[in-house]
Amino acid sequence: MFTGIIEEKGKVKYINLSGESGTIAIRAREVLGGTKIGDSIAVNGVCLTVTSLQPDGFTADVMAETVRRTGLGQCGPGDEVNLERAMAADGRFGGHIVAGHVDGTGTVQSLKEEGNAVWVTIAAPPHILRYIVEKGSIAIDGISLTVAYVDDRVFKVSVIPHTGGHTTLLSRSAGDVVNLENDIVGKYVEKLIGTGPSSDQGRTHGTERSGLTMDYLREIGF
Repeated sequence: MFTGIIEEKGKVKYINLSGESGTIAIRAREVLGGTKIGDSIAVNGVCLTVTSLQPDGFTADVMAETVRRTGLGQCGPGDEVNLERAMAADGRFGGHIVAGHVDGTGTVQSLKEEGNAVWVTIAAPPHILRYIVEKGSIAIDGISLTVAYVDDRVFKVSVIPHTGGHTTLLSRSAGDVVNLENDIVGKYVEKLIGTGPSSDQGRTHGTERSGLTMDYLREIGF
């Protein structure tokens, strides 16, 4: 589990993809502290398992599902990436619950300064936007951010100077692809009450959920 609080910006040494999977090597320093082979590091919000360690970085395998779901396959040598080690049991929970399991990608529409902050507007598909709520949390390239605006096409976040300086977000340009992970709470609630796309999967496996209805609410005393 991660918190979306980026520890450092690393640089891609290389990424070798054979078909739809392969290996990525990242140059880093801060996240190497205490890291062992088999540990998890989020790279632009993608949870990857460390397969080898070097004095100046680490390597990880990239599977086909990761390439399909994320923009990681578009990275090249020299590209900066956001890095975060898995949360330590005695650490502070500074952001929100981030699993490192990217739901999909969005596209940067614009960056606009306002005072000391920068508004970032991102277009996203419906299956991402359905779980985004104003003042809720979203992970963009692994960065925990608060949603300041959302409609049926885009959402916006306001990035403070500290976040801008310690992550890659403000180096993005209009048209760039970013990894998005929704707050997992909304997805669990949807599944438990039996509404939305996830409820269809439950019916397929023989459950009797019919969704949250007025009859059900009356039945349980509401």
